Amino acid sequence: MSEAAALDALRAAGFAGPYACALVTGTGLGGIAAALADPVSLDYAAIPGFPGPGVSGHGGRLHRGRLAGRPVLVFEGRAHAYERGDPAAMRVPLTCARDLGARRLLLTNASGSLRPEAGPGSLVLLADHINLSGLNPLIGEASDARFVPMTGAYDPALRARLRTAAGACGVPLGEGVYAWFSGPSFETPAEVRMAGILGADLVGMSTVPEVILARFLGLPVAALSVVTNHAAGIAGGAPHHAETKAVAARAAADLGRLVEAFLAGLPEQEGPDD
Repeated sequence: MSEAAALDALRAAGFAGPYACALVTGTGLGGIAAALADPVSLDYAAIPGFPGPGVSGHGGRLHRGRLAGRPVLVFEGRAHAYERGDPAAMRVPLTCARDLGARRLLLTNASGSLRPEAGPGSLVLLADHINLSGLNPLIGEASDARFVPMTGAYDPALRARLRTAAGACGVPLGEGVYAWFSGPSFETPAEVRMAGILGADLVGMSTVPEVILARFLGLPVAALSVVTNHAAGIAGGAPHHAETKAVAARAAADLGRLVEAFLAGLPEQEGPDD
């Protein structure tokens, strides 16, 4: 019911698509919305079923407009599982993105790095994830659609487009595996060591639920991470939220250039193979 009510409200407010891409911005990265041409904006609080983000650095507004000449839908901020214990908090927004006509989903986040050489300000393209939270947004889904295959969850074609875009705009872009911890407390040094043994390059408290939901909804998805700190115990890392917001804001210019180059590389006329 809330999804239908949300769609009705969004269509009435001028949010009908189609969109070349929907974007979700992470902590301190909402500046992408400020770059939109011909924007239309709406507070999450005005949309039935949308969560109100309760984390500083997340604006809590939905925007439509054009970026790099492409029509886009921008979610300025997300709800996190740790806010209310609900890993499916972004299900209504992402379902609306699909039903309004978004062809793809691009997620951004702030993360801690397990690589001493990938320090604060680095951009990393996610290749895969490890879910260490014990949570899943599809728990309680009754249909067989809940059995979502996760091989290639981070869409290979979108990742290739992002690597091409990074080369075109001169933004260094690494690639790595993201480990999702539930938060909201930061990881301990022992937990970070464990994540590294398991194959993680980054740690964070978001994104994975949205990737699972995107695959459930049939949306191709990719994710970019801004490294805001070294994870606990790595190169002297002792992360805190103020650092996360400050470094994300400084790295936002590179992220914005990369996102615009990525969007500019998308086809102007969508076809069945695009």
